[in-house]
Formats: sequence, structure tokens, C-alpha cells
Amino acid sequence: MNRELLELAAELSRRHRPFLTATVVWARGPSSGKRGSTAVIEPNGTVHGWIGGACAEPVVIREAREAMSDGNPRLLFLGTEEDIATVENRPDVTTVPISCTSEGALEVFLEPVLPQPHLVVIGGSPAVTTLVTLARTLDWRVDVVDENLQLPEVTGSSAIVIATQGHYDEPAVESALATEAGYIGLVASRKRAETITGYLRDRGLADDQVSRVVAPAGLDLGHIAHREIGVSIVADLVKRRAAGELRGWPVPSEKPHIAIDPVCGMEVEVATARWISDHEGETFYFCAPGCKATFEKAPAQYAGV
Repeated sequence: MNRELLELAAELSRRHRPFLTATVVWARGPSSGKRGSTAVIEPNGTVHGWIGGACAEPVVIREAREAMSDGNPRLLFLGTEEDIATVENRPDVTTVPISCTSEGALEVFLEPVLPQPHLVVIGGSPAVTTLVTLARTLDWRVDVVDENLQLPEVTGSSAIVIATQGHYDEPAVESALATEAGYIGLVASRKRAETITGYLRDRGLADDQVSRVVAPAGLDLGHIAHREIGVSIVADLVKRRAAGELRGWPVPSEKPHIAIDPVCGMEVEVATARWISDHEGETFYFCAPGCKATFEKAPAQYAGV
């Protein structure tokens, strides 16, 4: 990886932004991607660096988004149907057929780099002590906030837990709801929680906002000691994270709308397609300008494919 990409990766990490590194580990020419070619890919599909040509890049971007969504690295093989037959028995390889005229082939290693889960704890209590200790043991990024309510940067990948023991629950919850945190939990009895949410509604907050508050926070473990509440909250956050309920833990991925290039049969992501042609009221999408040019020479030959 060159210096510029290393500096970019370091900057994204400092800003707690997700990204993925894609490295060509094997290539058969003719292919514009060479062994050692590396790129940094962001969740929106922006590519910094070089991983391959017009056929390979859209596929790598699509698979990179999937890897950032599930958090799992993968080895991606791109080649002809004949090439894929030689590696199809390798369970550790994700294969994607490409039909570009170069007939090159690539193996690309995709490694997602996701930010640490971010936990903001408001308040101070034995439950907070346990909660913070356990979260840091799990290598989460933890910020503890007092009654001044000076919250750090909070994103959809952040979880906020309010545990003020009733001292300043209402302003703390209101401050939390003003953020885009993926989880907001309140350590309080059900009766106390109803009083707080009622106060918030009286303050003019809409029901869809107030309903973001999880109260009481944590798994229902019955009658437990105050320190054990911290254990129940961490367990609940881990469970939600594993189920994909916490927005941004890991990066969410929307399934892209895919079209088929009528000339070569490659999959093309509609939203990012660069080569498009209309014929008799229908829109066609292409993986490369060559396929588009071939189509436009004889559209009737391919329109029904």
C-alpha cells in the first residue's frame, strides 16, 4: 500500500469511519489489476487507489459493501466460467464470473476495517462502573459524561446509556434524543421511565422520538444487584449488535438494484452505472463502454436478451 493510502486509512481510523482495503493477491493478464494493486473503499463506493478495470471494479465495490456490512474479510475470485471451475471447491473463496473481452482473472482480498463500537455513558453509579469496565474489556470506545451533558460526537454506530440515578434523567434523555445514536437506554424502573417519557411528550417530543428510549435498559435478569445491571446492559448490547439491530454496528448495507449487461451478461449496479443506453422506451445498463457501443450498433440483437 502506498503512502497516500496508508495516510488515508489512518485518517479514517482516527475519525472512527468504516472502510475496506482491497488488495490484488493474484492476477492473470491481460488485466489492468496487478498483484499488489491496492485500494481503500468507503461505504458509499468511493475508491481510492487501483484494483482493476471497468469489469472488475464494480464487482469489487459491491462485494466490499457486503464485507463492510457483515464485518467479515473474504477472498474474491473474478474470472471466466472456466477459471471459476478451477477454484469452485475452495470454500474460502467467493467467485464472480466476469465476461470482459480481456479474459483476465483476479484474486482480491477484501478486509473491512470497522470502527470500534462506541458507548456513551451518562451518569455515575455502581452500574456505570461495571458497564464501563466491561465495555472497555471488549475494546469498545467509551465516553463517560457528567451532569454538564457535554456529549462527544455521536453517530448511528453509538449507543447511549443514561444512569444518573434520577438526578438528571430528563435532560440527559432529551440530550440523547437530539443525537442520531443507534441505541438509547435508560437505567430506571418502568414507573420512573413512564414519568420521564411523559415529561418528554409534554416538552413536545413526538412519539417516534420518545419510543427510541429503551427502558429499563438491559436484559431482564430478574431482581439483580446494581452492579449486575451493568452486566445486563452490556449483554443486551452484544445481543443487539450480533442481530444487526444497532445501526452502524457493523455498517448497514442496502441490497443494490442489479441489472444484467445484455451484451456480456455481467451484473451492473443500476445506481452507479456509468454506461447507459435507451432503446424503445427501455433502459439498458453496461459494465463497460465497449458493451454499450456493441449494443448500440445492433440494439435489436440484444434487447430481448
